[in-house]
Amino acid sequence: MTEKEKQAVLDAVQIASEKWKNAFNSGNAASCAAAYEENAIMNAKPFGTFKGRSEIQAFWEKLIADGFSDVEYIEPELEVRDASSAVLKSGWRMNNAHGVITNELWVIQNDGTALLREDDFEAQG
Repeated sequence: MTEKEKQAVLDAVQIASEKWKNAFNSGNAASCAAAYEENAIMNAKPFGTFKGRSEIQAFWEKLIADGFSDVEYIEPELEVRDASSAVLKSGWRMNNAHGVITNELWVIQNDGTALLREDDFEAQG
């Protein structure tokens, strides 16, 4: 993989991740869900596993309705796996919760944008 290919993956994932955080922080669950591939899997401890964009959207809708907001990532680490994917790991906090992201697998789509295929995170308090 060339440096140019690696940088293209980094750029696409960083843009997509910021777009997701902005959607969450503005209370837009539909835009949060749009950041996932149609058949994505989200493992949200201790809440459960959510499969597909509609289940994932329902999870974010409930969380937002329950008053959660203002997410920020703490010391994110982004590792490019190949010319079409990268994994993000990070701590996170929001207005009334915090935790850790153990695996956000972002995959580059045909149009050059990145979408989440896997999202594994844990709320720790």
